[in-house]
Amino acid sequence: METVLQILLLGAGFMMLIKGADFFVDGSSGIASRFGIPQLVVGLTIVAMGTSAPEAAVSISAALKGNAGITIGNVAGSNILNILIILGLTAFFAKKIVPVSSSTIKYEMPFMIVTMLILLRMGYADNIISRPEGAGLWVVFLLYLFYLLKMAKKGIDKSSEGDEGDNSGRRGDKKEKSMAILFLFTAAGLALIVIGSSVTVDAATAIARIMGLSERFIGLTIVALGTSLPELFTSVSAARKGNADIAIGNIVGSNIFNILFVVGTSAVIIPVVFESKFIVDFIVAVAAGVLLWIFSFSGKSLNRMEGGLLLLGYLGYFIYLL
Repeated sequence: METVLQILLLGAGFMMLIKGADFFVDGSSGIASRFGIPQLVVGLTIVAMGTSAPEAAVSISAALKGNAGITIGNVAGSNILNILIILGLTAFFAKKIVPVSSSTIKYEMPFMIVTMLILLRMGYADNIISRPEGAGLWVVFLLYLFYLLKMAKKGIDKSSEGDEGDNSGRRGDKKEKSMAILFLFTAAGLALIVIGSSVTVDAATAIARIMGLSERFIGLTIVALGTSLPELFTSVSAARKGNADIAIGNIVGSNIFNILFVVGTSAVIIPVVFESKFIVDFIVAVAAGVLLWIFSFSGKSLNRMEGGLLLLGYLGYFIYLL
């Protein structure tokens, strides 16, 4: 009976995280539009962070509760899922090949791989991400934000230009809402994310205890999948509508955000234990990033066969976990 209750609570926590992220993105991007902030900048910052808010909330909440297995496992699992499952499904179900912008191939993918290697090195050195190391990740995160803003202003990210027409209708809807409603959406979103993260961590930990599963397995699979649902729904939906070209840049940005902001913030709050068993998982995450870069670099796109290979890669990793 307790197991069923915890599974229901886990599902409820996921729903709060997903709806909270939706409300937060709608409200905050609407407020930004009212103040004349360019939609491209909004998309690269607020929307990207909003879709990663569940990972951030769950990991920070887990760090505060001392559940390091879920904190690190959620980040490693989310990064692996984002590449192997989400981009695998996106490429596999896309109506055509998925193009990758040259700036993503030249700068953002290598940077994503480097950030994962940095975190792996930190964890391998002494099995802990200390407060100074967390602060260092935050400094790199601020530099990354500066790069995004500079890139947006110069219009380097050509792949986002096509989003203007798609977003015009949404902008119109947001302008019809009062500032009070937009602030209410933002506040409600943040509240749902905070509450949902706490419920999710507690339920996942309880399930692990009841079923004799490790926090590592729960964090790498169930929690990682649940917090990656916003990216999953968005990317697969875009692929089925023939707009899959926006998926890769968003996923790469989300992975960078997970390492620099999520782990950085968690470590600044309280030093995060990086258990040696997570080294293999981060090696898998790095390998997935390198594989994605190779696929993208070869033809500046992802095709259905490459998407299938990414999915097979996750299947092999899941079998290893079992």
